Amino acid sequence: MSASTPTNAPAQVLRPDRKRNRLGYNILALVTAGLMAFPVYWLIVSSLRPNHEIRSYDQTLWPSSFTFDNFARAVKQDNFATAIQSSLIVSVTAVVGGMIIATLAALAIGRFRFFGRKALMMIMILVQMLPPTAMLIPIYLQLNALGGVDEYWGLIVVYLVSTLPFATIMIRGFVINIPVELEESAMVDGCTRMGAFRRVIFPLLAPGLAAASIFALVNAWNEYLFAYILINDNSKYTLNVWLMTFTTERGTDYGALMAASTLISIPVVIFFMIIQGKMATGLTSGAVKG
Repeated sequence: MSASTPTNAPAQVLRPDRKRNRLGYNILALVTAGLMAFPVYWLIVSSLRPNHEIRSYDQTLWPSSFTFDNFARAVKQDNFATAIQSSLIVSVTAVVGGMIIATLAALAIGRFRFFGRKALMMIMILVQMLPPTAMLIPIYLQLNALGGVDEYWGLIVVYLVSTLPFATIMIRGFVINIPVELEESAMVDGCTRMGAFRRVIFPLLAPGLAAASIFALVNAWNEYLFAYILINDNSKYTLNVWLMTFTTERGTDYGALMAASTLISIPVVIFFMIIQGKMATGLTSGAVKG
């Protein structure tokens, strides 16, 4: 008993320190989460405030009264339906097309050895480091020469290409972690290469595809600069460019602007909640016994 006492003493001494460290980390995490969530909270609360309270210098964290007139004015704003249509066309097409191309590219880079493979990876990483504004003028000139300005397909190409490097690198990380033997076993059992991909590889890639699709959707749904420069037709405005219509010569309707911004964020949140479940399903379906 006397010999075991010294060995247990350090653990008893260190345990309160570990608890204090854990408490400090928890407090830091709560403060960080609060700082990140406060803009979202202020957006939602401001969308429910009356306009006279929004313009008041005496702001409070909780509104004195609630109103849904801001949402009514936002929905009745001109070109609201066409803006939703434009954003859905551009975003869904860019996400689906980007995921298909990125998956094929990730499979090629992760499974096959070919000349220039490492150089291609370096180029994709370097492209990710370039700010989008640096490529705005060349992209505009190129699309203008091809007739893509003021067309949906021009904006779709920009969004699709901008998400390809990141999505390809992310999905490649999942591809190289999938044992080649699984694919070979499926082919030995009679599957074609495409059948092996559909039955074996694709379920294991589901988490990577989900994460990459979230990134692609957020990038396409929330982007403003390229949509503002490449689309000049009011009937083709995306939702983020459509928000400009709340600012007129008579001023800015902040209540309706906040309400419209809240409505715009809902589809992305819903998509994230759906995909989050798919990520867990993909991880479960991809489990393999050793």
